Amino acid sequence: MEATTVNTPARVPWNKGKFTGQKPPLKLKEIWAIRIRLQLSARTRDLAIFNLAIDSKHESMRSDQTASA
Repeated sequence: MEATTVNTPARVPWNKGKFTGQKPPLKLKEIWAIRIRLQLSARTRDLAIFNLAIDSKHESMRSDQTASA
């Protein structure tokens, strides 16, 4: 048996040239802008999930501060 090799062109990664890693946290102004837009568009479920995510992030930051004090 003879082994055949197929020459495939090198694929470009989907994230080439994009920033990777952790993103900076949302600013208070950005949080309120998202909340207002969700309220105006009557997306109650999305607003509740967003608030839950923000509250849990805030709670974890608060517990980190008390643990280090």
